[in-house]
Amino acid sequence: MPAPMVPPIAARQHIPASPNQPPSSAQAPTPADGKKKVIQVKPPIIVRDFAKSIDVKPFRLISELMDMGIFASMNQSIEENVATRIAERHGFELDIRHRGEQQQQQLAAAAAKREMARQIQDDIKNYVERPPIVCILGHVDHGKTTLLDTIRNTNVVAGEAGGITQHTAAYQVEYNGKKITFLDTPGHAAFSKMRERGANVTDIAILVVAADDGFMPQTDEALAFAQKAGVPVVVAINKMDSRGANIDRVKQQMQKRGIAPEDWGGETLCTPISALKNENIDKLLELVLLQAEMMELKANPKGRVEGVIIESQIEPGRGATSTVIVNSGTLKNGDVLICGENWCKVRALLDDKNKRLDKAPPSTPAVVMGWSGAPEAGDEFKKVENDRTARRMAEEAVQERKKLAAQEMAPKPTNLEELMAAIENKDQKVFKCIVKSDVSGTVEALVACLKDIKSDKVSLEVIGHGVGQITKNDVDFAATAGASIVAFNVKQENGVAGAAKHKGVEFITHNIIYELINQVRDAMKNLLDPELRENKLGAAEVRALFNIAKGGKVAGCMVTEGIIKRDKFARVFRKGKEISKGRISEIKRFKDDVTEVRAGYECGITLNNFADFEPSDIIECFEILEIRPDL
Repeated sequence: MPAPMVPPIAARQHIPASPNQPPSSAQAPTPADGKKKVIQVKPPIIVRDFAKSIDVKPFRLISELMDMGIFASMNQSIEENVATRIAERHGFELDIRHRGEQQQQQLAAAAAKREMARQIQDDIKNYVERPPIVCILGHVDHGKTTLLDTIRNTNVVAGEAGGITQHTAAYQVEYNGKKITFLDTPGHAAFSKMRERGANVTDIAILVVAADDGFMPQTDEALAFAQKAGVPVVVAINKMDSRGANIDRVKQQMQKRGIAPEDWGGETLCTPISALKNENIDKLLELVLLQAEMMELKANPKGRVEGVIIESQIEPGRGATSTVIVNSGTLKNGDVLICGENWCKVRALLDDKNKRLDKAPPSTPAVVMGWSGAPEAGDEFKKVENDRTARRMAEEAVQERKKLAAQEMAPKPTNLEELMAAIENKDQKVFKCIVKSDVSGTVEALVACLKDIKSDKVSLEVIGHGVGQITKNDVDFAATAGASIVAFNVKQENGVAGAAKHKGVEFITHNIIYELINQVRDAMKNLLDPELRENKLGAAEVRALFNIAKGGKVAGCMVTEGIIKRDKFARVFRKGKEISKGRISEIKRFKDDVTEVRAGYECGITLNNFADFEPSDIIECFEILEIRPDL
C-alpha cells in the first residue's frame, strides 16, 4: 500500500519565532488563505506614516515602541528591523523598498528564476536512489538499544550507565545488498529534545513497543515526534517471547492512535520481534526497505554538499569532531565546511567502526575531524569555497549572536506590575552554573532539564556551557561569576581540582543524568536559609530534690515519656506554666553520669541555669532541628 511522499529533509524547515517578539494583544487576524498582507515602505520609516500603514493610532504605536525600550515621537524614524517586527505582530509582511532598487530587484528576480530552472533540470538528471535514514524510537526499557545492538552485531548495551544510551550516534548497515542508516536516540525522558531532533532528520522511524507493556508515555511522545515531522512509522513489537506478551493488545493500541497495522486494515507496517534472541529482525529490515522503496528516496551525489550535525564532541588527540549525515552532494577529505560559528577543513572522514573513508555520499553517516570548535547538534552544515570564506562566515555568525544577545537582554521594568514583580523577587536566591558534557547533544538535554527545575525561592541561571573536559578557564569563569560547575560524563584537566578548591568552586558531577539533576536540586536547596523546627524528645516529672556540694539542687525525676538527653534543651513547667528554659547539663543514674534515660526509669537532672525545682514540676526535653525547605 503506497505511503505518502515525504519531502526531502532540506524541505522540512521550521522557522522559530523571534525570542524578542512579545505576544500582542492587538494582533491582526491572518487572512483566510494564510498569507499575510504585504505593505511597502521606503526608508526613513516615520512613526506617524508607519502607524497609518499598519492601521493603528500613532499613540498606540509609540506605546508599543516604549514596551520594546525604544522612545520615539510621531515625527521620528525607527529602524527597519523594529518596523518589521511590529508589522509581523499586527499581521503584516513588510516589504522595504530602498529608493531606486525596485527595478534592480525585478531584474535580479527574473535572472534568479532562470538560473533556478536550469539548476533544477541539471539536478533531476543526477538524482539517484539513496539509503533510508532510520530513527529508532521508543520507551527506555522496551529494548530499543538492544535492537540496534542486534542489528549491528556489536555489544554497546553493557557500557551504558544506568541503562541509558547517553548520546545520539549514527551507523550504517547492509541488508540484502541495500544500505540502511540508523540513528540511535536515547529513550530517557531527559533526552526528549534529542529524540525530536532525531525524528526531524530521518526518513523512517522504527517505533519499538514492548509486547508486555504496550504503549507508554515516552512511546506516545516518540510517535508524536515522528508524526509532527511527517515521518512514516514502522512498528516493532519487541519481547514477543516474554511472559505476558500480548501482541493483539499492542495492535489494538495502535489502532486507537490512528496507526492501525496492515493486517487490521490500516497502512502501518508492523512485525513482532525479539531483539534479545534475534528473531524476526530480518523481517523488520525487509519492512524498512519496503517502506523506503515506496517513498522513492533520491538525492544528488553531484550536488552541493550539505548535511546535518548529529553529534559533536571534543576528543583528546583529535580535537573537535562531529558525527554528520550527508543530505546532498558527496563529502570528501579536504572539503571546507561551515556550520554556524564553526568551520572545518576536513582532515579525516571515519565510519562508525573508526575506519577511514575517502568520501561520504548522501545518507552516509561519517565522523568529521578538523573543526575549529564543536558545532551544535542538529545544525546544518554546507561546503564553501575556501578557508577564507569559512572564517569570514563563522566570524559573521559570532557577531550576529553577540548582537542578538545584546538585544535580548532583559529590559528594565516599564510599568507598575513589572516594577512590583521585580521588588518581590529582589531577595530570591540565584544558583548559577556552567554546564559541561562529553557531547553537544547531551549538553543541550542537560541545559533543558536544568531549566525545567521550577522554584519560587531559587532561580537557576546557566551562564555558560560547553563540550569537553573541565578546564582551568572554566574554574576561573565560575569563580568570577560565583557559579558551580555541573559536569556530565567528563573528566578534568590536571590541576583543576586544586584550583577549584582554592577558589571555592563547587563541582557537581555524575554519569547518570537524573542523579545529576537531583544533586543540582540539593545544591539549590542549600542556598536557602534553614527553617528551625522544635522537636520534643521526652518529659520527666520531678519527684524529689537533692542538694549537691556546690550549693545547687538536683531534681530527682521519673521519665514519663520519650527520652531525656544530656546537652539538649529543656523547659520547666509548674502547674502548666513555663517558668524556665535552659540546657540539660548533667544526668545521673544513681552515682553514674549517663547521656540519656528512657521512659520508665528514674534519674537526676541538672540544668545549666535553673535549680529552684519543686516536686510535680515537669521537665520537657527538646532539640532544635535545621530543616532545609523545599524549592
